[in-house]
Amino acid sequence: MRDFSDDLADLRRRVGDAHGYLRIDEARTRLAELDVEAAGPNLWDDPDQARAVTTEAARVREDIELVDGLDDRLSDQETLFELGREEGDDSVEPEIEAGVSRVTRELDRLELRALFTGEHDERDAICSINSGAGGTDAQDWAEMLLRMYTRWGERRGFDVELDEVQTGQEAGISSATFTVKGRYAYGLVTGEKGVHRLVRLSPFDSQHRRQTAFASLEAVPALDPAEVPEIDPSELRVDTYRSSGAGGQHVNVTDSAVRLTHLPTGIVVSCQNERSQTQNKAHAMQILAARLAQRQREEQKAELERLAGEKREVAWGSQIRSYVLAPYQMAKDERTRIVGGREEPIFETGNVQAVLDGDLDDFMEAFLQWRRQRGEG
Repeated sequence: MRDFSDDLADLRRRVGDAHGYLRIDEARTRLAELDVEAAGPNLWDDPDQARAVTTEAARVREDIELVDGLDDRLSDQETLFELGREEGDDSVEPEIEAGVSRVTRELDRLELRALFTGEHDERDAICSINSGAGGTDAQDWAEMLLRMYTRWGERRGFDVELDEVQTGQEAGISSATFTVKGRYAYGLVTGEKGVHRLVRLSPFDSQHRRQTAFASLEAVPALDPAEVPEIDPSELRVDTYRSSGAGGQHVNVTDSAVRLTHLPTGIVVSCQNERSQTQNKAHAMQILAARLAQRQREEQKAELERLAGEKREVAWGSQIRSYVLAPYQMAKDERTRIVGGREEPIFETGNVQAVLDGDLDDFMEAFLQWRRQRGEG
């Protein structure tokens, strides 16, 4: 039978590391405190505090159960290996191999958590896509990006809610707002903020020439209810209009869509995907509050690049990633690191179609590794 000693020892070390970076001993103590709070008869006297307690308890319990589960599954494989070796039973080798592979995959995914160093990484992400230079190709590219991030969210088990879409003049979209809901959604999306460049043979050019198009992604962390800043109604302009465009499952013929303009800052937020004007306005207010809170953090801490991404023109020379479909196939992060004294992209792949279908995890993990190496959070 194959000797799994080194594999199992390495997995045991990694599970021990997980106990450390997830602070499992502290988590057990904290969960006991939270369970006492949650059992209190007056918990729901303050709904915001109650939600905070139950949410934190669920997340702490999830971490503990995750590591305990890995511990148990690894112990099972260790026991099976010892018994098989003692009894000379080679028939258990495939089972051990499968178990080791399963624990390895789970740890690979869990270890990504150690890279989340941003203050708001654990939050939901409110995202916006805007087309840039490139005319109709750029608007088509913006729609391709929306599909890419929607597919990515679905692959990870996140809920992706489309809040508002503005269709392009000839094809695609000029802009879209969507919310990715799930633990660490913002931490994963934060490395995607910036300008994305597409190079391909244009389907909108009669001579099928190569065309370069640009679109950008912006993202802000969603707020907890207690963090929502007060918004003076006198500082808002509220416009209603008829819902229309791609993706609106409740598109109708009434003026149910809502556009909010915050006059002091010029921030504009739209929502059209809810069933009524009241619901659209409420959701737009949530998005506006998140963007205003983001702005306040940037002003207070002077950390514009850390929280919102550097504001750049959506055109040449400003992209964070390039997607080339012709004359060759390559998706490449334009941010660089030094390896062996040589500068190289933090990640690149020749399988562009997989990336456009939502296979973004390698890019996201590479960014988080790069961020930690630079000492950023």
